[in-house]
Amino acid sequence: MSRIAQRFVELKAQKRKALIPFVTAGDPNPNVTVPLLHAMVEAGADLLELGVPFSDPMAEGPTIQKACERALEHDVSLHDVLAMVKEFRQTDTDTPVVLMGYMNPVEIMGYENFASEASDAGVDGLLTVDMPPEEAGDLLAALSEASIDPIFLLAPTTVDERIAKVCAAASGFVYYVSLKGVTGAANLDVAAVAHKVEQIRKHTDLPIGVGFGIRDAETAQRVSAVADAVVVGSAVVNRVAENAEQPEKINEAVCSLLRDMRAAMDKA
Repeated sequence: MSRIAQRFVELKAQKRKALIPFVTAGDPNPNVTVPLLHAMVEAGADLLELGVPFSDPMAEGPTIQKACERALEHDVSLHDVLAMVKEFRQTDTDTPVVLMGYMNPVEIMGYENFASEASDAGVDGLLTVDMPPEEAGDLLAALSEASIDPIFLLAPTTVDERIAKVCAAASGFVYYVSLKGVTGAANLDVAAVAHKVEQIRKHTDLPIGVGFGIRDAETAQRVSAVADAVVVGSAVVNRVAENAEQPEKINEAVCSLLRDMRAAMDKA
């Protein structure tokens, strides 16, 4: 059983939902990332989503675009991100880590080489925004060989036939994008999310995580009532950005948000 699957089994037994914060690796500088990952776990994160900086992050809104820019000012590469995960694993062998990014860096490294190095570093899952499952055969084979879960996105506009295809290719969990548009969008309709989650459940037994539009404890609580996991991206990255000039304040700024979310979700 993968680390991701094991974590969801544990949470289900505890009748709790997963809190999955997202940060961009190397934002605002490479020295911040690993201590922040540990701090987020202490604040209640159950899984971690670590963004691989990319120069053209097409699915991201301004907040995460700027995070990528800050990281790329330090030339943070996919190799650097894997090194950060490896450093994190020196003292945390339990918390699942999912890399989120775009295909170009993985293509450059090569599927088999990437999967091998990611596995050695302690990566548990890979979410590639611009790789549809229909074209992912070679990548899926490499990830499977390395016991890394491929995680795919579903959208509000995804129809039943495609939901079935995506769920068949996925493992670990399925990520439902709750809003049309880019990361950082608002106007979350939890009733619509609940309806779509039930539609997805007809096609898979995998846990369903919901992201986009979750900005505070109240929205995290409402979404946790209808999904298995709450993914928090822009709200976390905003806290990083607000303290980029004083990085010693980042951990507490981020963790105060996560502690509030964790407490609210546990009451749901």
